[in-house]
Amino acid sequence: MDLILEDLAAIDNKLSQRYIELDPGGYFIIYLDRGAGLIYAKHFTNVIDEKGLAVDPETGKVIPARGKVERTHTTVFSGRTAKELGIKIFEQTQPCPVTQLDHAAYLGREFVRAEVALVSGQEYIQD
Repeated sequence: MDLILEDLAAIDNKLSQRYIELDPGGYFIIYLDRGAGLIYAKHFTNVIDEKGLAVDPETGKVIPARGKVERTHTTVFSGRTAKELGIKIFEQTQPCPVTQLDHAAYLGREFVRAEVALVSGQEYIQD
């Protein structure tokens, strides 16, 4: 069983290194509030430049992929489950802040990972 888990982890790690096109609708920072029993997703807007990089629409500066960035979110979504959070973002928010299908699939995976971490007490780090 451990070998299978290691193989699956290796596949995920490799796929996490692939190039992705960024969503012009923005990005999300996902985190847990264990005390409240909630999954949160902060939405930030961005613009995609000619190089495919996310740019802060207010400053025109490239948003770094790593490190701390001081930006103000546009919306905060929360839910007790991955499904509840997904419905709030994808079905109840107009216009939907997610404009690409691959971004929607990624968020669904991350919301499930966050829910599992919330229920199990495991650490959650967004991929």
